[in-house]
Amino acid sequence: MLKEILTSRQRVINAVEHKAVDRMPIDLGAHTSTGISAFAYYNLREYLGLSIDNIEMIDCVQNLARVDDDIIERFHIDTILLNPAWENPKIWKPFDKYSFKVSPLFNAVLQSDGSYKMELKGETLYMPKGSFFFDGGWPDFYHYETVEQKVDAFARRAEQLYKNTDKYIMLTGFFFGFFDGIDFACDMLTDPEICMEHNEKFLQKQIELFDLINKKMGKYINCIEINCDLGTQHGPMCTPDSYEEVVYPYLKRFCEHVHKTSDVHIFMHSCGSISLLLDYIADAGVNIISPVQISARDMDPEFLKEKFGKKLCFWGGGCDTQSILNNASVEDVLRHTQENINIFKKNSGYVFNQVHNIMADISPEKIVALYDTAYKHSFY
Repeated sequence: MLKEILTSRQRVINAVEHKAVDRMPIDLGAHTSTGISAFAYYNLREYLGLSIDNIEMIDCVQNLARVDDDIIERFHIDTILLNPAWENPKIWKPFDKYSFKVSPLFNAVLQSDGSYKMELKGETLYMPKGSFFFDGGWPDFYHYETVEQKVDAFARRAEQLYKNTDKYIMLTGFFFGFFDGIDFACDMLTDPEICMEHNEKFLQKQIELFDLINKKMGKYINCIEINCDLGTQHGPMCTPDSYEEVVYPYLKRFCEHVHKTSDVHIFMHSCGSISLLLDYIADAGVNIISPVQISARDMDPEFLKEKFGKKLCFWGGGCDTQSILNNASVEDVLRHTQENINIFKKNSGYVFNQVHNIMADISPEKIVALYDTAYKHSFY
């Protein structure tokens, strides 16, 4: 019988660093793009006969659940969400049977048409009737008045998790990859000097922020996240040449500073077709790429693993959530997931997760099949 000989934390560290592992590490919910809708999570817990009384909605825009210890144990998860619990949470009962603990700043108001509207920190968010998440903005639902207060709170949580669990710990939501969407991509072509001036100033702020984080919790976290969507379904938002000129030098300088001053890994979140940019991203010093949108153009698992598998750790890509997890049968989900695992886990350098979050309408049967398959085929 195959046995686990590494701790969860060391297993993920080894995988990221392309070292030998006892089995493929598994993630669910360490990042707000590797998680699960609170609605699907409620249904999953109900299906498994677990308590549904204290489900915490830790992301109140995407409406994602915190993955609890019993689910982490049940599905052999090697990671854990760093974000602290809400202080003095409210209870939100959006419709039907569902009930969630939410941020005390959460103030969604039911409208006459059955939608929800929320205004917070200058942003207006809507959740139309029949939908399961908000759109229109992304305010911070924590109450901290300064960056320092927020870093201190996260640092306390990081120390607690580091000392009391063996899970891999990622700090998300602070870092941006020197690229700011399609309008910025246009500016990169028409006014590259202005974009580079912006990135130079931003780089200094990012370094200062990282230094604060490193001082407060560097010894308790394993990874930081750079949130930087670069791709569409059919290709990058920007040309490779403009990325090399305007973005890559600043990303590289930031990564060099992080690696020089700490032992933490660098995780980049980018949806879409980004294979044309992955050489730059890897050379800049990024360790991990996620969510690995295998349904996008030029993002085939075999191609990615063959061309970039020695340069980057892939975190995601285990199951296509655009067409398979939502539409296929349980049997097809099993087959598809096993095929992707067998490709990605070769020679380490892989952490299992589906492509982005598990949506609200995914049945618990499929979720159980997905993660039981991941564990069954995780051993080498």
